[in-house]
Amino acid sequence: MRNRLYAYFLAAWTGLLGFTPAVAGELVFPPGLRIGLEPAGDLKLSRQYPGFEDSDRHVIVAILDLPSSAYHELENAAFNNSQRDLGNVKRESFPFGSGIGFLISGSGQQNGVPVHRWSLLAQAVGSAVQNLTMLINVEVPDSAQSVYSDEVIRKMLASVTFRQAPIQEQLSLLPFKLGELAGFRVMQVLPTGSVILAEDTADNSSGQPFMIISLERGGPAEAGDRATFARDLLATAPVRDLTLQSAEPMRINGLPGYEIRAQGKDPTGASVSVVQWLRFGGGGFLRVIGVSPTEKWNEAFARFRSLRDGIATR
Repeated sequence: MRNRLYAYFLAAWTGLLGFTPAVAGELVFPPGLRIGLEPAGDLKLSRQYPGFEDSDRHVIVAILDLPSSAYHELENAAFNNSQRDLGNVKRESFPFGSGIGFLISGSGQQNGVPVHRWSLLAQAVGSAVQNLTMLINVEVPDSAQSVYSDEVIRKMLASVTFRQAPIQEQLSLLPFKLGELAGFRVMQVLPTGSVILAEDTADNSSGQPFMIISLERGGPAEAGDRATFARDLLATAPVRDLTLQSAEPMRINGLPGYEIRAQGKDPTGASVSVVQWLRFGGGGFLRVIGVSPTEKWNEAFARFRSLRDGIATR
């Protein structure tokens, strides 16, 4: 989880977030996020990460929009007394526009510069927005305290509001375009450039066909290495007790690809069938994973393939 959260901060959002000026007192949602706030001072949408920044004063407001399943691990970390990089730590309940959460504040250093930090953690409960854990991290150097005081930051965080992010807005952030959705709905778009699709957008995908699509850099330089590469990737699929059924190279939309089919178990122990397609080209590869209850496999596989064939890189 820690590596994944760190990756969210470092995700390549450059060029995806428009640099739209924020007007004081106006609620602003970073594109694709379900979390917005009224940015304080001269904060503007960041080009480097999901959130806001005042690049002149080196102030950052990084926002993580995560599934509800991430909450308990983050809560445990928030109340861990071994946070050695933060002094004068204060932990408190904190009401905001769409609910109540935990606010952790304190002081520390960033590259030898004294800074003040605030972290607001919350979960959407009993609202129209489902399956949401929010973490907002704010960092303000001492030199910017005259503009971004504790009072100003707290007022900004109190304005935090949840929404249902428009699907097309989320999809526009992906490095690829989806054509035919084949009856699937978007469950979640991740800042890492991946999308999860399912028949039901609830947090639990068990018992229903679902897909995970991502565009990743790298891949094997030689065609002869693709089989091993594909098998190694399949081991990271969200399925346990995998048993390989077939594996073969193929062409996908005119590009070299590789298909693996397998059987396995979902988290409840039910039997599932799995397909993984890799499409190579352009210094990277498109990865498409389809998982279905075995009894629904024949119908689901045709839909998986239809959706796969409609994917185009931007």
